[in-house]
Amino acid sequence: MVFAGSINKEIVSWIGTAGGRAAGLSGKDGRLVTAEKVGRSEPDPNVGIERKVDLGFVGEPVAVDCTILDTLAKAGIIPVIAPIANGADGTTYNINADTMAGAIAAATGASRLFLLTDVAGVLDKSGALVAEAHPADIAALKADGTISGGMIPKLDTCVAAVQSG
Repeated sequence: MVFAGSINKEIVSWIGTAGGRAAGLSGKDGRLVTAEKVGRSEPDPNVGIERKVDLGFVGEPVAVDCTILDTLAKAGIIPVIAPIANGADGTTYNINADTMAGAIAAATGASRLFLLTDVAGVLDKSGALVAEAHPADIAALKADGTISGGMIPKLDTCVAAVQSG
């Protein structure tokens, strides 16, 4: 559990060095996030039907309990949350960090959600940055292949967060 261990604590340390107060958590702490196993289907070219693919211990958030976040916020402490959570049966799941951040943003009623990436962002067909997009725009850009790969979960997360308030 590198995310909930050394990486999480390193970020907490950086915040402390900058003068802030932070606490390292995961979605497991205080039952912050409850996850569900992600299932995926893909076409089997040999038989022409869909088959289920087991992604192992990959999950997605299905519930967020903000109690621990509210307590930390009242104390002026910044939560640093690793994207790991338990399922209802106690199984530990790894969650896409963007997806988890979006679920927490929606549950807390955050006014802003910032997602970091190591790419330029969403580029249109001519290579220009798409500076603003609404949910309908995102659906169209996904459908025409403009949005692909790792940008899909980021933008799906943004749409879900906006639609959740």
